[in-house]
Amino acid sequence: MREIRNLVCHCSATAKNTPVEAIKRYWRENLGWKSVGYHRIIKTNGEIVVLAPDESIANGVAGHNSSSLHVCYIGGKDKDDRTEAQKKSMELVLKEWLAKYPKARIRGHRDFPGVKKACPQFIAEKEYGYLYTT
Repeated sequence: MREIRNLVCHCSATAKNTPVEAIKRYWRENLGWKSVGYHRIIKTNGEIVVLAPDESIANGVAGHNSSSLHVCYIGGKDKDDRTEAQKKSMELVLKEWLAKYPKARIRGHRDFPGVKKACPQFIAEKEYGYLYTT
């Protein structure tokens, strides 16, 4: 079993109505990835779609994937445009993961060294840091 040190929040940086299948197709066809970018992705209505089991490695943050789990909301192209349902679902995913991996740290994609993007368009640890104590 791998050691999980990071629970990473992402945005898809796409339009809010982008289908999950289109995102997966982009990874395969444009980036040439054999595995997905995130473990969970959250639609605008708050539906959580499991893309990979926690035991597998996803392509969320180069150089940090073996010790990370990744959750993404659809949207965030130019700003934090999460719906209330997406915020709540992200909270649920992070809460579930913290129960399993209590030593893990909540981070945004942008919080890793060398990352030059605003993803997830909010400060993840500030937004969800209260979950460490619940």
